[in-house]
This record gives sequence, structure tokens and C-alpha cells, in this order.
Amino acid sequence: MTTPKKNDPLTLEEVTEAADIFMPLFDAVYSRMPEGSRVEDCLSVMESVAKLGHKLRADKADEEKKLKFGFNKTDLEETDA
Repeated sequence: MTTPKKNDPLTLEEVTEAADIFMPLFDAVYSRMPEGSRVEDCLSVMESVAKLGHKLRADKADEEKKLKFGFNKTDLEETDA
């Protein structure tokens, strides 16, 4: 079997793998939406939640980076400094 090209249709296995990741995230947001919310509303909120999640991840990484100094650095980090 050849490697699929970028624009080739997705296989059933690829769609299943993506759904296994996406659906729990969708359910986590949709379960908190007001009753009667539409799927489109939930997808819009998911975009905002994802942006916030990425910002929080970056902020956390920045905080952890600030805490690493002196003897707290790993050998690899010391060579980068």
C-alpha cells in the first residue's frame, strides 16, 4: 500500500482515530452548554476553549521555565544557556 497523498480521501481507520480524539473533547464542551444549544454553537465555543487551552499551556510552560535555574536545570538545558 502506498502512502496517501495530502488530498487523498481519509481512510476509515484515519477517521476513527480522529473521532476517538475529537468526540470526548466535543462531549466535554457540549455537556456544559445551555440546554437547546446547537452543534454549530458548540463547535464555535470549542474554538474559543481550544485557544484558551493553548494559551494556558504556553503560560504554564513559561512558568516552569522560569523556575528552572542553577542546579534545577538539566544537563541539556545548561548547554542551551
